[in-house]
Amino acid sequence: MKSKDDIIAQLIEENRQLRETVQLLNGKIEKLQEEIAKLKKNSRNSSKPPSSDLVKPKKAKTPRQSGKPKIGGQKGHPKHERPPFAPEDVDMTVPCELSASESQGLIPLDEWRVLQQIELVDKPYFVTEYRARKYWDPRTERVVIAPFPVDVQVAGLVGPKLSALAAYQKGACHMSYTTIQRFWNDVLGIPISRSHLVNVVQKASTAFAVPYEELRQALVEEPYLGVDESGHKDNGAKLWTWCFRASDFTLFHIDPSRGSQVLKEILTETFGGIIGADYFSAYHKYMADCSVVIQFCWAHLIRDIRFVAERTSASLQNWGKKLLGLVKKLFATWHRAETMTEAGFGRSMDRIRRKFLKLVRRPPQQSEALTLAARFRGKGAENYFHFLTTAGIEPTNNLTEQAIRHIVIDRHITQGTRGTRGQRWSERVWTMIATCRQQKRDVFDFFCSAINAHFRQQAAPSLLP
Repeated sequence: MKSKDDIIAQLIEENRQLRETVQLLNGKIEKLQEEIAKLKKNSRNSSKPPSSDLVKPKKAKTPRQSGKPKIGGQKGHPKHERPPFAPEDVDMTVPCELSASESQGLIPLDEWRVLQQIELVDKPYFVTEYRARKYWDPRTERVVIAPFPVDVQVAGLVGPKLSALAAYQKGACHMSYTTIQRFWNDVLGIPISRSHLVNVVQKASTAFAVPYEELRQALVEEPYLGVDESGHKDNGAKLWTWCFRASDFTLFHIDPSRGSQVLKEILTETFGGIIGADYFSAYHKYMADCSVVIQFCWAHLIRDIRFVAERTSASLQNWGKKLLGLVKKLFATWHRAETMTEAGFGRSMDRIRRKFLKLVRRPPQQSEALTLAARFRGKGAENYFHFLTTAGIEPTNNLTEQAIRHIVIDRHITQGTRGTRGQRWSERVWTMIATCRQQKRDVFDFFCSAINAHFRQQAAPSLLP
């Protein structure tokens, strides 16, 4: 039989082994929790793009409620109909009347029920043949040919409106040259080679060069710019499309670099406005090197806080949820600014701001919280609150991200460009489209005006406000 001391020694050894096992298991649990957190990271709780959400949970099916409205127009709601064409836009009028026997005994009224129908014409294009007469010069024994009009000579086979159509299909509709070629052949009845379409689009690119450069030069004078960047492929090489969104125009620039030197090149090192951006390192370096003021995006910050609040750690959850509560109060007050006095608004925002900073600077001693809190050290915290004191500053970079969606769609459909000519075309046409839409201008009309001016060797139309 074991002695009392032997039993105690055995228990002590078992206790030691159990503690080592518990410590080992705790380490494994912590690693598993980190892996689970990474797997749960998506566009809702982080800065990851929505396209990275490869797997989305299926929505739970709810039983159909009785009385739920059907899809489509609702009873009692005003009917939405497109306005009819104006009389000057109607090409032909066809009266529909009863026959003599059907209208017997009826008095015809000078009133009509109208139905307008749109149809493609059999030949939706107009061909003009220019003939330059030849003359014989007996003195030099040479043939002299009368010149064609300048705009006709520059345009060649495809006129300005048809050139604008090709540019619109390529730039706004993300169509490949082969698709445009098939459309022209099958729908318009115009046989054209793929190489000729490339030349047409390059003429449009040249027509857009001056309006593009005007906007690029105007960037440095803007008081506020939203800036973002997205990947771009060129013959398999990874480039970057930069988006600069001002209040009245948007400009795109394709560059091999994603670094701060692009900002120094485009905006110069003496840019005096405020930049709205995410927390990417290039903006930090530009801010540090050139003393530029940056408003960091609250949408990105909220996603990062939400990610922390969804961790399994109770301390992280508690800290993250309290921060989200203060953020909610901050923006609820900001949206009520017009209903408050200036002094009352200032006091409320200052109180919420101080509470937020006090809490965010006292994070739990865990890596995610410490990384988040580091953004608000010292004067760095002010880069999140410029929108409270400066008119015209957006708290988020959402408008810039919305502008760049067209580029992302184009990248997925077209697979990028194949050289510098394609890069220049892309950044110019994207700029024209985004700016026209931002200014509520007709994109196709602007294309026609710019191409017409180029063919006639006239000054290009401007997109400057």
